[in-house]
Amino acid sequence: MSPMRANLKVINNEGTASMIPPQVDLSYVGLSRLAAVHANLSPAALYQESLARQEADLTADGALRALTGSHTGRSPNDKFVVRDASTENVVDWGKVNQPISPEAFDKLHQRMMQWAQGREVFVQDLLCGADETYRLPVRFVTQFAWHSLFVRNMFIRPTAEQLAAHNPEFTVIDFPHFEAIPEQDGVRSPTFILVNFAKKLILIGGTAYAGEMKKSIFTIMNYVLPERGVMPMHASANMGQEGDVCIFFGLSGTGKTTLSADASRTLIGDDEHGWTDHGVFNFEGGCYAKAIRLNAVQEPEIYAASKRFGTVLENVVLQDGTHEVDFDDNRHAENSRSCYPVDFIPNASPTGLGGTPKNIIMLTCDAFGVLPPVSKLTAEQAMYHFLSGYTARVAGTERGVTEPQATFSTCFGAPFMPRPPGVYAKLLGEKIAYHKVQCWLVNTGWTGGAHGQGQRMPIHVTRALVRAILDGTLAKVDFADDGVFGLSVPKAFEGVSENLLHPRQSWADKAAYDKQAAHVAKLFADNFKKYEAQVTDAVKAAAMRGV
Repeated sequence: MSPMRANLKVINNEGTASMIPPQVDLSYVGLSRLAAVHANLSPAALYQESLARQEADLTADGALRALTGSHTGRSPNDKFVVRDASTENVVDWGKVNQPISPEAFDKLHQRMMQWAQGREVFVQDLLCGADETYRLPVRFVTQFAWHSLFVRNMFIRPTAEQLAAHNPEFTVIDFPHFEAIPEQDGVRSPTFILVNFAKKLILIGGTAYAGEMKKSIFTIMNYVLPERGVMPMHASANMGQEGDVCIFFGLSGTGKTTLSADASRTLIGDDEHGWTDHGVFNFEGGCYAKAIRLNAVQEPEIYAASKRFGTVLENVVLQDGTHEVDFDDNRHAENSRSCYPVDFIPNASPTGLGGTPKNIIMLTCDAFGVLPPVSKLTAEQAMYHFLSGYTARVAGTERGVTEPQATFSTCFGAPFMPRPPGVYAKLLGEKIAYHKVQCWLVNTGWTGGAHGQGQRMPIHVTRALVRAILDGTLAKVDFADDGVFGLSVPKAFEGVSENLLHPRQSWADKAAYDKQAAHVAKLFADNFKKYEAQVTDAVKAAAMRGV
């Protein structure tokens, strides 16, 4: 054993120093000559380390607030997948899954490990997947103490017995202060997220946005589960008292977290799930909710969870002198976030497991203001909208997006899907058909006009319609073709005005609505051309019609 190796200390959960045990030996990923390894620290210890290093601030309510600098959202253009013999014919290469050579990965990895020598790191050994059959043991090695608390909140925390036997299948190394040299490293910028499936290693540098770690593991699950017949989903899920499960598909900002955190139902999880032959399971052990304009009236469960010890707040504003949180102030970011263990939500499932879904709700944030607030979908229409993944990129969700922009994100999660879209669509279609699941399209975006002219769909209206879906009352009302897109919409529903149910009526200029609707339909048609060879004629016939 080298002198440096012999002097290496590990600080365990109780804060005492001991010689490094095998389970936190990081030499297998090339980390050596470290000053210290802080292994599996408790939240209190991570608070102490983070505050001592001036990484974060303490809020008046006891949460930990961190600022992420210039990166207040994901950097999708800086994510790369190693292209080798194992991935060559499996990964859907392109703009989302950009290839990088094994040699380039190895060189950047080596420089990153050299940079870490003499520094302290934080390790968290965690689990991804509430279903033990499909559970993935993971390890996070981070530069920041608050990043270690973030992943501890987000993933499933092992018991003492599980921790003692922990053998990570994938490892994430996250060093925000280490930057790439683009012309030397074969990447686009100093920021990088590199995924190596063969080495089961993920490298993240040049960004302090903690969400990159969360989504990297989601990418891994999307790669490994389809081969086992499991449908990975960028979706939240909850369950009623009778065991009826609902899945909410949607991108960040469309309402997955808000709508699934219903006090009358059990929350299974807010963002990432798998669907097996037996039911659904949460990938994670925490929630990552948008915090901008968060308030106790509209989102009481999330609001309460965001104002307590153990929660990590990203890019929220603290008032001078008092450190009171101001969720309405967006000076640091529109994409401010709250990260907390799922059991901070009072009605959260203690197991993260649920049965077969009864309803699937596909959430979209329509920036053009032309889609109805709710539509009942056939199985074929559900497949069409799943592959389309239409929504708006909400301000701040991705770096450089300052206002909502219409976009199509395949499977409601294209940035995290390494396999071809047809793989996921086929799995979902089979499960919808076999279990006879009712599917819905819900628009949480604009009405009465496009973004900047109309208004955001009132959340109380969306909640009322979703609850009517879940209790079965909406399925019993009369539906009719909307006369625009070929969608089936309620003729009327108590408590919701006809102007909202039928958006053309809410526009003062009907000709302007027709023009906008035709434009949206064309966007759908143009986008779907790339999937036509992968779907049946029935799915192609379910396309958005337009006027």
